Amino acid sequence: MNTNPLLALDDLPRFAHIQAEHVQTAIDQVLADNRAELKRLLDQPGPPSWASLIHPLDLLEERLSRVWSPVRHLNSVHNSPALREAYNACLAKLTDYSTELGQNRQLFEAYQALSEGAEFATLDATQQKIITDALRDFRLSGVDLPEAQKQRYKAIAQQLSSLQSRFEENILDATQAWRLHLKEVSALTGLPPSALALLAQNAAQAELAGFVLNLEFPSYYAVMTYADDRQLREQVYTAYVTRASNQGPHDAALDNSALMDEILRLRHEQAQLLGYPHYAALSLATKMADNAEEVMRFLRDLAQASKPHAQQELAELQRFAREQLGIDSLAAWDISYASEKLRQQAYALSQEDLKPYFPVDRVLDGLFALLERLYQVRVVSKDGVETWHPEVRFYAIEDPDGTPRAYFYLDLYARAHKRGGAWMDVCQNRLRDGAQLQLPVAYMTCNGTPPVDGKPALFTHDEVITLFHEFGHGLHHMLTRIDYPAASGINGVEWDAVELPSQFMENWCWQRESLLRLSGHYETGQPLPEELFARLLRTHHFQAGLQMLRQIEFALFDMRIHAADPAVQGAEIQAILDAVRAEVAVLKPPAFNRFQHSFSHIFAGGYAAGYYSYKWAEVLSADAFARFEEEGLFNARVGQDFLQKILERGGSQPALALFRDFRGRAPQISALLRHHGLGTPAENVASA
Repeated sequence: MNTNPLLALDDLPRFAHIQAEHVQTAIDQVLADNRAELKRLLDQPGPPSWASLIHPLDLLEERLSRVWSPVRHLNSVHNSPALREAYNACLAKLTDYSTELGQNRQLFEAYQALSEGAEFATLDATQQKIITDALRDFRLSGVDLPEAQKQRYKAIAQQLSSLQSRFEENILDATQAWRLHLKEVSALTGLPPSALALLAQNAAQAELAGFVLNLEFPSYYAVMTYADDRQLREQVYTAYVTRASNQGPHDAALDNSALMDEILRLRHEQAQLLGYPHYAALSLATKMADNAEEVMRFLRDLAQASKPHAQQELAELQRFAREQLGIDSLAAWDISYASEKLRQQAYALSQEDLKPYFPVDRVLDGLFALLERLYQVRVVSKDGVETWHPEVRFYAIEDPDGTPRAYFYLDLYARAHKRGGAWMDVCQNRLRDGAQLQLPVAYMTCNGTPPVDGKPALFTHDEVITLFHEFGHGLHHMLTRIDYPAASGINGVEWDAVELPSQFMENWCWQRESLLRLSGHYETGQPLPEELFARLLRTHHFQAGLQMLRQIEFALFDMRIHAADPAVQGAEIQAILDAVRAEVAVLKPPAFNRFQHSFSHIFAGGYAAGYYSYKWAEVLSADAFARFEEEGLFNARVGQDFLQKILERGGSQPALALFRDFRGRAPQISALLRHHGLGTPAENVASA
């Protein structure tokens, strides 16, 4: 009997049993099995068909994905030295395997023969798209390159995989390594009781008296937003924005500077091997946007619309800080603090005022009720499922008749050995194999404020928005009706459209009717009062111009460093960031700020030359939500249309075609600007 829990694929991952020593053994076995089966498939007599080649390959890839996904996930949420070592060792093996597949000439020719054969016309549109996309991806993997260049491509892929993993590890290690122990509460004046309780809990967990500040987001946010001590804010800010860099109080061994240089250099070389002028052009080959110039024009148009608003917002903040707070020159570590004070004065509202109304269970009940109302699906808690931490929950999504449709794990809170941020990841895809239907399973991960002092976890409104955002991704994966993994859920969706369902979900956090359902005071159960909701609604556009420019700054920086020839190196990275800020930003950070050294989205994640996707897809999401505003927020027909024309169809068609089917026309940018309070130009069309 095989005792490796990673190879027990008859059920969900056995998280309570998975150990680091299981990882390489499992991956080695599956890769060997896959290579042997691939050879057998390619050596079959007769022309290739969907049934004889594509479907068996899907089964091989899904088995590998299901073995690797719990390892990848554990490395993010329950990191340890032994697991990290095993993870990185397998990354190299998986990268080699992926490159082998992409450069396998015999496999490429089999796909090509299938695309040119008589069977192709009998396949459904989704199958045809999968084959066409695969042929494109073969070419983007270097299948047409001479042998020496194929080997160089393979070496680059291997190096990039390792470098990107190290980049993220350095951020995690720098974040975990820094802490500040304060013995007296007097050093923390201004912090609300809930924040003080969190910092005291940090100290207790470290077996210390008093309070412990760290760089996990709930702690960082509390200090930067509420601490009256300006020097304390500066100290914490400096530690946070210099993580994994050559600045600030961190270990020089964790500096990401050299990794950034090497990542950009190798990406550029990879692009040129494939005949592209720079990495941005290679990245955009699989996206909706045509070229880097189109993207930068889009971003600059948004900046032009947003900058006057941002300048007014900054002037207001500076005036308030000077007149009300005695801060004559607003520094970076004053921005969140002064903004919160201004919000309290202008709107009589603080995030802290809202937290008692958002206990996590009430928020989840409201979210699940919204899903049932919009899409006629039910979310049901399930017990007895192995997880990686006692706080992790497990749920089923069911159709009205009780038939299971999908499952998901929910990991809500920040803790040690868990990387920051929030994300959805795939545990397993929807896949039909004859009469057997494998249902999709997702990992839903946030880093919200944990329960403190025996009270339920109380979320800020911003944390509620983050939860809804990730659930949008999850619904895209889980509610799919596509049975082929390559186009199921988020698979096969252009990267600059993948944020459409996630950003769409955020809109419901500002609607009175949905807020009534997802809020309830943790002591009394009273929903968010009308008067408090009115104040919250007035903050919807608070500093919207500044927030818009911040995202545009990140996106332009990303596109510019990846659209350069030759590759950007060393001090040029900072120089380009400075130039972007000079062009579009109104807030200028201090010279020691090294934001780019922890910009994992582009240096370690999937957003390289793609960070613009957040704004590009927000055009789609805002315009999609505008249909609900026009026809009724809870209009059952519109909800079913969004379910059936967007969520269920995954990557079965180009994203623009799916959007047109839902909206009846091309997307327009006006809804995005209106949702941000930035104007409504009538003729500004984002995509043709």
